[in-house]
Amino acid sequence: QVQLVESGGGSVQAGGSLRLSCAASGYIYNMGWFRQAPGKEREGVAAITASGTVTYYADSVKGRFTISRDNAEKMLYLQMNSLQPEDTAMYYCAAGLAIRSSLVFLPSEYNYWGQGTQVTVSS
Repeated sequence: QVQLVESGGGSVQAGGSLRLSCAASGYIYNMGWFRQAPGKEREGVAAITASGTVTYYADSVKGRFTISRDNAEKMLYLQMNSLQPEDTAMYYCAAGLAIRSSLVFLPSEYNYWGQGTQVTVSS
């Protein structure tokens, strides 16, 4: 059983930065960050392989967000820079045992989810 607990969300002005963290228990999986805004579907933001050697980014965040992990501490991070109002959403940490590389942003590929942390960006 894997438990995921996110933290680090908050309210910032446009152009600001936040760093999300996700504490994981149990086996180390491939992991990802997703977000969901009110009235919208959950979308993948960034993903990283179990070893941390390969990362994936949605086009909307490429160059602004950085995903990383510390396997020794069982932590996952998402550094978010140059935040914009459209980044406002609930952000979720997710873990999956076997994720097909072409489907890293498909929520159904992931087996475990955290409770989410809210990010609000004001203009």
